[in-house]
Amino acid sequence: MGKRGREIVGMDVDWLVEQLNRAYASEWLAYYQYWLGAKVIKGPMKDAVAAELNLHATEELAHAVLLANRIIQLGGTPVLMPETWAEHSPCKYDAPEDPYVTVLLDQNIAGEQCAITTYKALMDATKDKDMVTYNMALTILEQEVEHEEDLESLREDLELMGQRGSR
Repeated sequence: MGKRGREIVGMDVDWLVEQLNRAYASEWLAYYQYWLGAKVIKGPMKDAVAAELNLHATEELAHAVLLANRIIQLGGTPVLMPETWAEHSPCKYDAPEDPYVTVLLDQNIAGEQCAITTYKALMDATKDKDMVTYNMALTILEQEVEHEEDLESLREDLELMGQRGSR
């Protein structure tokens, strides 16, 4: 990292890199959860839900790129071993063992809620101390909030379909 770029970070950079690596690991797990879920999904509205899962997978991968770049800017190294992502991540990976559409939606909603908590905490920690990381976390948080809303809307649509079908 550039000397001045590191100097303007008004907090423990090693701790910050650790937090960024936790988020980085989470993004890779989220990417895979979305990507694989889109492939194995079954049930009503599966095509619409799969399209949303694929879009979210692409965006989660973009988040991982942003985080890796920031980790490197701060002089750190992104988590190198994929098998350790689950150890680093504050969010759990839910394998799509039951590929039914509502199960996958519920798993991914929970993942987004964890991501929202993660990025809110990162913003709270960096506010007025590291504006570069703060702004990156804000950008990602905005997308995670949108993801949660998208998934909850699809879940609601499925519920409404079920109610209508039982009338």
